[in-house]
Amino acid sequence: MTLIYELMDETMDFGYPQNCAVDVLRLYINLGNIRPQDEPEPSQLTSQITGAIDWRREGIKHKRNEVYIDVLESVNLLLSSTGSVLRNEVTGQVQMNTKLTGMPECKFGLNDKLVIDREESGQRKPSVEIDDCTFHRCVRLGKFDADRTITFIPPDGEFELMRYRVTDNINLPFRIIPAVQEEHGHTRVSINLKVIANFSDQLFATHVVIKIPVPRNTAKAKNKVLFGRAKYEPEQQAIVWRVKRFPGKAECHINAEVELMPTVRPKAWSRPPINVEFQVPMFTASGVHVRFLRVYDKSGYHTQRWVRYITKAGSYQIRI
Repeated sequence: MTLIYELMDETMDFGYPQNCAVDVLRLYINLGNIRPQDEPEPSQLTSQITGAIDWRREGIKHKRNEVYIDVLESVNLLLSSTGSVLRNEVTGQVQMNTKLTGMPECKFGLNDKLVIDREESGQRKPSVEIDDCTFHRCVRLGKFDADRTITFIPPDGEFELMRYRVTDNINLPFRIIPAVQEEHGHTRVSINLKVIANFSDQLFATHVVIKIPVPRNTAKAKNKVLFGRAKYEPEQQAIVWRVKRFPGKAECHINAEVELMPTVRPKAWSRPPINVEFQVPMFTASGVHVRFLRVYDKSGYHTQRWVRYITKAGSYQIRI
């Protein structure tokens, strides 16, 4: 309870937000006799709380200067039963883990269409039109508004640099073609599904789960697949097809014969959409990629950089 009172006292001042930086709060809210080994001097702590850069303190040192960048995307898709696109967008975020000495300034660049078009070059480079984006408070918004340059002094450790959304020219990881036929008498349903991976054959998708809905009065289902495992799961009212590793450019099929139990009052099947879950490492559906990350520091040390891309399913649905 004491910790809660201290947090409320430091984060709020007469009802107004004062200091919400978690890293700073950890430095001077300590309970008991345990103190952090790298606790700063009181004068440094005061300047950090009241200064313009409260998300990073001075005097940080690392043996190896490294930056890890994760570009994480979620694909949201809704297809009608005729194959027309009702919703198609990608939401992404750029996660960073910085281990840098001192107070470095970083410049970060994506293949943003506005930046690529502004650069004078004879070669036509692939670019992406980003609809909207939000940034961590360390980013200098004035510089971004002026020349679309993402300039910032990063916090130490993990943080989310930005979020973005793309709605044009999306490369869907999977193309799914369903064929569902209800036989006369409402006693049987035939399901044929074809799944095509649109990404490179050098890549593969993991944790692929395709949930094919079936009527509520399903008695049993006979599934035939050559890839992965398919099983009728009554609690989900669906045939669940799981594939641990789905190669790029591969084409897989599932055939299912669903037997229905007779009902006193037959009702029309509402046909819920097919839901798809997946994860594709080193692939971006929007086409966004990191062009550069430059680190400027007075000492001029060398920085090692790693970039990783992961695309997963958000709300990926196909109506039948």
